Amino acid sequence: MTAAERSRPRILITGGSGQVGGALRHTLAPLGDIFAPGRGELDLTDPNSIRKAMREFQPRWVMNAAAHTAVDKAESEPELAFAINAVAPGIIADEAKRIGALLIHFSTDYVFDGAKKQPYVESDPANPLSVYGGSKLAGELALGLRGIPYFIFRTSWVYGATGKNFLLSILRLARDREHLKIVGDQHGAPTWSFDLARMTANILTRFENAAMQANCSLLEITLPVSGIYHATSSGETTWHGFAVQAMSELQRLAPATKLAVVEDILTADYPTAAMRPLNSLLDCSKLEQVLHWRLPDWRHSLSLVVSELVR
Repeated sequence: MTAAERSRPRILITGGSGQVGGALRHTLAPLGDIFAPGRGELDLTDPNSIRKAMREFQPRWVMNAAAHTAVDKAESEPELAFAINAVAPGIIADEAKRIGALLIHFSTDYVFDGAKKQPYVESDPANPLSVYGGSKLAGELALGLRGIPYFIFRTSWVYGATGKNFLLSILRLARDREHLKIVGDQHGAPTWSFDLARMTANILTRFENAAMQANCSLLEITLPVSGIYHATSSGETTWHGFAVQAMSELQRLAPATKLAVVEDILTADYPTAAMRPLNSLLDCSKLEQVLHWRLPDWRHSLSLVVSELVR
């Protein structure tokens, strides 16, 4: 390995203002030189903009945390969803191959239809029910065609203390209303954005160290374990269960807060533009066995986030 290769890695983060991207900016900052461009510097709907940013910054790691995540809105703007979620990852992968960068890409449980009774493993057939799920699956397939090492982390129900997410919406509505109806027949694992970022930081550090110790390229080290991994919090719940637990945590920390009564309803009682899988549970055994990482139980992480919100 040359002296240049041993230097602090350059890390490009797309979607740096989003939940996962923002968490990555925080956790990866001590590990490398971060470039998290705004849309003015990197427009994911413009292939030339992507190429320009990649070629000028010359990253060793690319964290593609950007996505069109408005699930219902994607049904009415499929071209935009596919441009960001499918076409852009392919171009990023082409540029990563050109400069020898390693690509980490975040995907979703919505690539599955939810018909399986058990948690999904990485090799289960994908069958998305929505434009959003279809566009994210197309992005995964685009990476697989490029012939480069990569990591795709499928996750679910991402939330955090900032941005737009289910947790923040529910806690706001619970304060403003007397009664809430929340779907109770969709099963999944709420996943804290910072848990995903810490996992990513651990992986980056371990592979950087392994490449240095073996005196070989980062791509040589990662190639044997390249591929798709499921990465969600441990445990499971429903959207209703998630809401009830969040409200319980808030009540514990702020006993005087008056909160709404929550009713458990069926998906059929709450129609949306995009269909959601009833089973979003992902089996994360491969992540633990191959990359030696296990995300915490969702209730533990939720407690930390609600505590942060109350402070």
